Amino acid sequence: MNLLKIISEIEKLDPEVYEKLNSRRAMFKHLSSSGMKFAAAAVPLFLGTALNKAYAQSSAVPDILNYALTLEYLEDEFYKSGLAAAGLIPENRRVIFQQISKHETAHVGFLKAVLGQLSATPVAKPTFDFTAGGVFADVFTNYQTFLALSQAFEDTGVRAYKGRAGELLGNATVLTAALQIHSVEARHASMVRRLRAEKGWITGNSNSGLPAAIYAGEDNVTQGGASITGLGYSAAAATEAFDEPLTPDDVLAIAGGFIVS
Repeated sequence: MNLLKIISEIEKLDPEVYEKLNSRRAMFKHLSSSGMKFAAAAVPLFLGTALNKAYAQSSAVPDILNYALTLEYLEDEFYKSGLAAAGLIPENRRVIFQQISKHETAHVGFLKAVLGQLSATPVAKPTFDFTAGGVFADVFTNYQTFLALSQAFEDTGVRAYKGRAGELLGNATVLTAALQIHSVEARHASMVRRLRAEKGWITGNSNSGLPAAIYAGEDNVTQGGASITGLGYSAAAATEAFDEPLTPDDVLAIAGGFIVS
């Protein structure tokens, strides 16, 4: 293992690497100038620890976690409000939404705890308007409207997590946790879609009567540079087999109407 070469390569990508290493700065500079040797077995541990501490707070991880937390706040309050609305959810469906609600509450608690461990401040819970300014005025009195918004939030959540997962590649622990939440959100989405007599997966950009922005781009049939239809599959099958990511701007355009402040 060539420590000097590793530091040199990092410096090419980030000229401020020494500054980010804080108290380790002098040691690394000394290493570069004098070639001071460490015991070979200690170098990987030292380097891994130093870089992890140096980049933990300068990365986008807290921002991404707060992004996810905002979405989880929305879903958590939505289901709690729905369960609290008298006569809204049929008795034979309440257990489903009670379980989904528990999951969302757990996600909120988990994300806040991780942010705390990173010494980052969790974003404040926004004020929500689930009627979107009156567009969905009967959301908590009409079960079908409630189901429609549930599908909208769950399908958006799945694509939103996917849209930022790549930014967590440098932090395997957080990435793993985010993917665990993502998979549960996908199960929620499939369940709610079936409650609406929809397929559990998305076909093309079919919006099921919901705002088109939620499903924009889902008609993509090219993955990793390969045309799925060119492999002999129909466009419907090609789009059903893959979900497309949403950017933060895409998500804001969808969820922004439900956030008052």
